[in-house]
Amino acid sequence: MQQTIKPTESEMEILNILWELGPATVRDVHEKLALTKDAGYTTTLKLMQIMLEKQLVTRDASTKTHVYTAAVSQHNTRGQIVQRMIENVFNGSAMQLVMQALGNHPASADELAQIRQYLDSKTTK
Repeated sequence: MQQTIKPTESEMEILNILWELGPATVRDVHEKLALTKDAGYTTTLKLMQIMLEKQLVTRDASTKTHVYTAAVSQHNTRGQIVQRMIENVFNGSAMQLVMQALGNHPASADELAQIRQYLDSKTTK
């Protein structure tokens, strides 16, 4: 059975950085986080240690500087979060989720074209 992935908002920010950078030190992650939020280094370190305990990341401790890697896939994590959101927030309606998302964050013409292409590929002919 697949592990249920339930990262907090802060853990998701770290996972997104690790998915973008690949294996990284706490300092690497902290420097990237500091570009968008006021987070102390020790806070980042503690969060990553908690994520290690929750098996959201792995840590290579073979060198003096520990290197962390995301232990969960971006695709599976996003999929589980969206599925829970559809079930719990939108009463099982994917359409309501999409309508809310597009209403809150208008898509560019290119994004709309990609959405149309995706929907066309899913339409049964």
